Amino acid sequence: MSPFGITLTLVVFCIFSELHNRKRAFYTNPVFLSILTIALILKAGRISYDYYMDSARILIFLLGPAVVSLAIPVYKGRNMIKAYAKEITIGIVAGGTIAILSAFYMAKLLGGSEEVLLSIAPKSVTTAIAIGISEKIGGLPALTAVLVILTGILGNALGVELLNLVRVKDRIARGLAMGVTSHGLGTARIILDDELAGAVSGLAMALNGVFTSLLLPYLIELLK
Repeated sequence: MSPFGITLTLVVFCIFSELHNRKRAFYTNPVFLSILTIALILKAGRISYDYYMDSARILIFLLGPAVVSLAIPVYKGRNMIKAYAKEITIGIVAGGTIAILSAFYMAKLLGGSEEVLLSIAPKSVTTAIAIGISEKIGGLPALTAVLVILTGILGNALGVELLNLVRVKDRIARGLAMGVTSHGLGTARIILDDELAGAVSGLAMALNGVFTSLLLPYLIELLK
């Protein structure tokens, strides 16, 4: 297997991570800049996306262990999470429902077709779950995957800064907000600043995926 994809991804990400460490700002976000740079390199070099993905397969494999490793901070913060179980449950139900309704009605207000509305509704849960939901309710899974990734990138780039701007200081609330709205990419961002908030974010991401997969098929029938 060619090392092209994994080498390009790691080199580009390390360069932008170092830049972000020197200048912490939303516009130096390493995830966003890495995706943009790799896309431009593939376009300029006329390198097929399939070739790139095939040569970066090991990174996709490592996503599984990376997600499972989120259980470690959840375990470390289990006593705090248990103490706030009621608030976390309410936050996931309220946040998950608002994420669906706000995306659905905003797309509808902008004149989106029914397929677009159904594709954007599950955009706040992790990709694998969102694609499954989109298929079940009649959306376009490929469009849903793109919207999920865009949501995650925005959350990763702007989520923490937005929470700081509106002065949300509670660590549980910060974790809930990131996990419910921007899934794994948001969790990867906030856990760098605060391990407890990252643990709550990882837990919220998982529970919101389950909640959305149970609620959305029935909710969408009421919204049509």
